[in-house]
Amino acid sequence: MEHTVDAMLNHPLGSVIGYFAVAVLELIVFLWLFEMVTRYNCWEEIRKGNVAVSMATGGKIFGLCNVMRFSIQSGSSIYETMKWSLVGFVLLLAAYLMFEFLTPFMSIDKEIAADNRAVGLTAMLISASLSYVIGTAIL
Repeated sequence: MEHTVDAMLNHPLGSVIGYFAVAVLELIVFLWLFEMVTRYNCWEEIRKGNVAVSMATGGKIFGLCNVMRFSIQSGSSIYETMKWSLVGFVLLLAAYLMFEFLTPFMSIDKEIAADNRAVGLTAMLISASLSYVIGTAIL
């Protein structure tokens, strides 16, 4: 099976479709896991127009995809890309939890759920910025 997948990935179109499919599947799984650690429902809040949740979620999406981009750019196999994106997810999740821990004077989740856009923007920038650090370490 692995050899068949590798043969398909050697073709440029197969490579694009393969990496795209992996990225979409990982985003679904990783966003679901992020949903489990937040005290609010991301998609329900976004549906209601909560910009802070949208910014924080967008930062997570960008961060995960950026880590994957660096992994693909490094010339890794699709299997290595999946491994490094998992490592990137764990590190981004840890950063989000540290953000909550290092701000004991407020609850990040409660502030984002209340549409505090300053906190949502900060969460987005933490995810985006750290994804570059993680990604550069992959290269």
